[in-house]
Amino acid sequence: MTDSPENSPEDNHQDKADFQPPELRFFGRRKGPSLSDRKQSLIDDLLPTISVPVDAASNVDESPLDLKALFKGKARKYWLEIGFGKGEHLAWQAQENPDVGLIGCEPYLNGVAGLLTYITEEGIDNIRIYGDDARHVLKSLPDASLERVFLIHPDPWPKRRHARRRFVNPPNLDQIARVLADDGEFRVGTDHPIYREWTALQMSLREDFVWLAETPTDWQTRPDDWPETRYEAKALEGKATYFVYRRTARHET
Repeated sequence: MTDSPENSPEDNHQDKADFQPPELRFFGRRKGPSLSDRKQSLIDDLLPTISVPVDAASNVDESPLDLKALFKGKARKYWLEIGFGKGEHLAWQAQENPDVGLIGCEPYLNGVAGLLTYITEEGIDNIRIYGDDARHVLKSLPDASLERVFLIHPDPWPKRRHARRRFVNPPNLDQIARVLADDGEFRVGTDHPIYREWTALQMSLREDFVWLAETPTDWQTRPDDWPETRYEAKALEGKATYFVYRRTARHET
């Protein structure tokens, strides 16, 4: 008796080769309600002109992302936002810091359309968008190439069995530590008590990051250069926490 095509040894071997643990897989929505004609036109016409050219299928990136070329030589430093939601925070940072090239990653198509609306209405030209999993961009970035990384109100995945889905996990933190320049900042915002404790615990285990808070008010008060988003304004789970970590110098680790 021979194996059927569906259960061939080759297919089983390929399934195992393609397997990724939960902390490396993507979980979340990619599309919501139908887009208006105007937003769909932004997706069709504007997005391709400011998209980040990353090959999501590539496991080994032999040609790191050229940030200078991506921003046409107009930016003197680069920041990354992981999961920008509707784009309020990213748009604000772009307007306040015109000399910074900002990359925003968001797999939720409706969120991408929201940011494109800000870009069009406000005439923003220093944002580039990757409409998929931020980890594709992280692995493509050169070492020590970013000055800041933002993770603002990520999905908390509050159930214990889903903990490994949380973005703050060792493999992702290893990549963030790699791409951040010495003394660069990693900012995490959350209003969920479980994610607050999880982040504090995971970051306390790192030797390549230092928490900059000296008193409770340092992480309970929103910094002046950290705008409030509509998600934060709802405060669905409670008071927000503002974590700011510094990437230690390489010789300190």
